[in-house]
Amino acid sequence: MAVEKERRNFLGAALGLFTVAGGVGALAAMKYTWDPLPSVKAAGFTTIDLSTMPENVLVTEKWRGKPIFVLKHSKNMKSDPRDVKIGDDVYFVAIGLCTHLGCIPAYFPDTKTFDCACHGGQYDANGKVLKTPPPRPLDIPPFKIEGKKLVLGEEGPEYKKMLADGLTQKV
Repeated sequence: MAVEKERRNFLGAALGLFTVAGGVGALAAMKYTWDPLPSVKAAGFTTIDLSTMPENVLVTEKWRGKPIFVLKHSKNMKSDPRDVKIGDDVYFVAIGLCTHLGCIPAYFPDTKTFDCACHGGQYDANGKVLKTPPPRPLDIPPFKIEGKKLVLGEEGPEYKKMLADGLTQKV
């Protein structure tokens, strides 16, 4: 009888271990199917090297299918809380879509304004509305600063501070 009890205990422990191993395997498989593909993850981040950018020349990059405006301010441009400061250089970074209806505004370096031809909206060089109908400034994408590079898609401390100060909204 003692042998049979030991055998039952062994079979119970073996069955329990088998069940736990199967459950862990099933959970791992479920997590794997829920995680985004590596190609999707890679598309979520864009790195922009700012070290060679000329002043007052708009550079347009692409992030998640949206145009991203990056403008290095010249020394005579007024500073703004929405500025991205890297060392001695000051940049304006925004999603290049009008907040009215999603048109792409054009940048005019001589007047330092973004003009939306569709409905006459106008933004200054910091993305703030100068002429309506846009309801709010140009949105700032999540970013993180790494040396002289800007990583779009990650929320760094500078971006989190802008969110906390109400200078932009989460996109």
